[in-house]
Amino acid sequence: MKLLVTGAAGFIGANFVYHWLERYPRDSLVCLDALTYAGNLHTLRPALERPRGTVRFVHADITDRERIEALFAEEGFDAAVNFAAESFVDRSIADPGIFLRSNVLGTQVLMDACRANGNLRFHQVSTDEVYGDLPLDRPDLFFTEETNIHASSPYSASKAGADLLALAYHRSYGLPVTISRCSNNYGPYQFPEKLIPLMILKALADEPLPVYGTGNNVRDWLHVEDHCRAIALILKNGKPGEVYNVGGHNERDNLTVVKTILALLGKPESLITFVADRAGHDLRYGIDPAKIHRELGWLPETRFEDGIAETIRWYVDHRDWWEKILDGSYREL
Repeated sequence: MKLLVTGAAGFIGANFVYHWLERYPRDSLVCLDALTYAGNLHTLRPALERPRGTVRFVHADITDRERIEALFAEEGFDAAVNFAAESFVDRSIADPGIFLRSNVLGTQVLMDACRANGNLRFHQVSTDEVYGDLPLDRPDLFFTEETNIHASSPYSASKAGADLLALAYHRSYGLPVTISRCSNNYGPYQFPEKLIPLMILKALADEPLPVYGTGNNVRDWLHVEDHCRAIALILKNGKPGEVYNVGGHNERDNLTVVKTILALLGKPESLITFVADRAGHDLRYGIDPAKIHRELGWLPETRFEDGIAETIRWYVDHRDWWEKILDGSYREL
């Protein structure tokens, strides 16, 4: 198989590249990324230096229709997986336009290219944030694939728009599309603007750890390797036109996550600093992954207690990776 992986120099995309290569070493991958601030080509170096030469990197933006159409015609892909997205909620509140361009229009460009080249298999990586949030006092409620779309931020609205467009392309044109909606990911190579790596790095530096509001917002934490297994299963065996929720069964409030990180690093809780809450901050996310378990046999394998300890060890052991981000040198190609 020849597979296009967009957003491949980002957190989940890069982890997926390594996951796929480990399981399907004879496949060819084209790794495409615009290398915006969160794209890090250093993350992909081991894959690109493989002696068999089955991995190629393309520096391009998915909204560049001419470039994308030429790439599809040149490569003869069998399938495409779209990780490319602006994904940080705070940035979407500050500048929604970038999110609409990349997350909605970019998805359209990719699907048009799939249509023009034989109605290729297309998988859209989405988020549970398209469902909005759940009340903190109803732990019995969960998002299912039938839950109504109720986006709370420009980011989640842009992802919801892309999802609806993908389903419309399946209905209107017969494009073999699947969508996965995941809970909060964590693990190696995550850009340090996100909660877990940000708190790890600040704790290592003995700096204040900023926690929104009272820290009682709840997220369902999914290890990135479990997420990659789910996407691979959907790509191989998922039914076109279907949405699959991917959750970790690891709900924790933000304050508990931060305190866990401090405890594992032997740092005092006095480093915690509460800051003004995010605008429109979702209260709780909770995913019911029964459908993907029932239809594809997937279940999360990583307990949060194990995954967070592993993740902390990774950041401690890979200081050279994140120090390049902090000093900006990771942008030097």
